[in-house]
Order: sequence, then C-alpha cells, then structure tokens
Amino acid sequence: MKVADLSYRELCSELKHGLYIQMGAFVLDIQTQIPAAIHGFATIYADYSLASREFADFHVRLKSSQGVRRWIRKQVLFECDGALPFKPLPYTQAFPMLEWGMNWCVSSHAHGYLMIHAAVLERDGRAVILPAPPGSGKSTLCAALTHHGWRLLSDELTLINVKDGLITPLPRPVSLKNDSIGVIENFVPDAVFSIPVTDTIKGTVAHLKPPPDSVMRGHELARAAWIVFPQFKADSETMIEAIPKARAFIRVADNAFNYSLLGSAGFHALAKVLDNADAFELSYSALDQAMQFFDSLAKAEE
Repeated sequence: MKVADLSYRELCSELKHGLYIQMGAFVLDIQTQIPAAIHGFATIYADYSLASREFADFHVRLKSSQGVRRWIRKQVLFECDGALPFKPLPYTQAFPMLEWGMNWCVSSHAHGYLMIHAAVLERDGRAVILPAPPGSGKSTLCAALTHHGWRLLSDELTLINVKDGLITPLPRPVSLKNDSIGVIENFVPDAVFSIPVTDTIKGTVAHLKPPPDSVMRGHELARAAWIVFPQFKADSETMIEAIPKARAFIRVADNAFNYSLLGSAGFHALAKVLDNADAFELSYSALDQAMQFFDSLAKAEE
C-alpha cells in the first residue's frame, strides 16, 4: 500500500498517530498535525510504500511550540527519538524542517555506511557520485538528471556499504532553492514541487518529488563508476577535466560525514569505490550541455 492509496482524511489520521513509511533501506515513523507539513507530505510522498508498524529506524515528530508561541509568532519543533536536535523554526517552515530533519536522522546515525555529502544517480547499474559544497549547482544538476534517464539514489547522502563498497539508495525529494526552482520548472515542465517556502536560512526552498521508478527501486544497489565534482559558473562554457584518483579520494573523504569515525573501514570502503570509478571536474552553466556530458559517460561504458 502506498501513501497515494490513502484519502486525505485517512492520511491526516495516520500522521496524527504515526505513519510508518519505507524510504530506501530505512523505515521512518512520522507524526504531525501541522497542515502545511501534511500537504507537502501528501504531494511529495505519494509513491512511497507504507511499512509495518512493528519497527522503525527513526521516530519523527513535527509539532507546534507550546506556551505563548502557540499564538504569537508560531514556531515548529522537530523531534527525533525523543530528542530535539534543532532550534525551533517559524511555523511556515514546517515542511522544509521535516525534510531537513529526516536527512539529519540518517546522516547522524547510519554509521553502517560511509556517508558522503553528495548526490548519487544510477544508469544501467552504474552510479555517478556528485560531491559538492552548497552553491555548486549539485541539486539542480541532480534534479535534471532524474528526468533525463538517470535513477535517483539520493540528492544529499551517498551511502556506501563498508563491506562491499556498493551504494544503498535513499531516494528522497530533491531540495532546490532560489533560482534553481525556476530553472528546473523550465527544464522539466511536468515536475511536481512542494509549495515554495520563503525566508528560510537557505532563502526560498522547494522540494522536487522523486520519480516513482526511483522510489519503487529503493532496494536496488549500485556500484560507483564515476565521481564528478560539479561547479555551476554563470555564463561559462562547459569544461571537463579528468582528475587523478588520489586527489579525488581526498576530496570525497573531505565531503564525508563519518570518514574519521569509521577509521580503517571508511578508508577501505572509499578505496573500493575509487578502484572502480573515474573522476572528473565539471564546470557548467547550461544544463543541456551538462546532460550531454553525462550521456557521453554512460555511452562510453556500453
């Protein structure tokens, strides 16, 4: 059964008491009564499967603040397994807070994986990892690729199994901000977004609904074939440069959440990835030209 199989009234009831949902390898128990969060959830998570209520990796609660804040300058709180990891945000930012909070749940606890702050997508069983800092155009590129023949594994977290170096999907909405929202609306006319929320710490944000195929194939592992470090540069020509694996190793490790924590296991997991992956730097301004580069990667391996 999927979220879309519930009526809106049924969804509200489930979320009031705790709705168990499958997200790749994880089960989350999500509870909220905040209308904006429910609306965003109904829109973006329609294709996700409901999970058994017997077990959840994370118990998430999104709730209104109490006291005078219930009436004046309302705020929203995110709770994970009884803890409050973040300061309250304005009530209007409920759905973005839910999204950021769920990413935090995984990135702070899933230490069975080497976790890289990177988008990752798959085509024909081979994955491309896109590690990049904020402002690099990584999520814009990821959103475009998900509608250009690539399966979304994750926009934010590349989960590398420390035993075999394979990538475990975490297909979740793609977070876009500011001008990137309009760019993807134009590039993918039928894309489904959450309602944009303004004045967040990241500016205006909206979340792109993952393609149903990516959600349904959330159990299918992939092996990295390429690592691409993207950088958006306005009005520039597309430039591609192959880089040595040793340099790529250091840069990927710098983008990991738990490389130091995992010690030798993290080193060997990342080494397995680099053994089988070619590394490139990509500088781009035009999405069409960037898509041509990724098409050429896939075709060169056929």
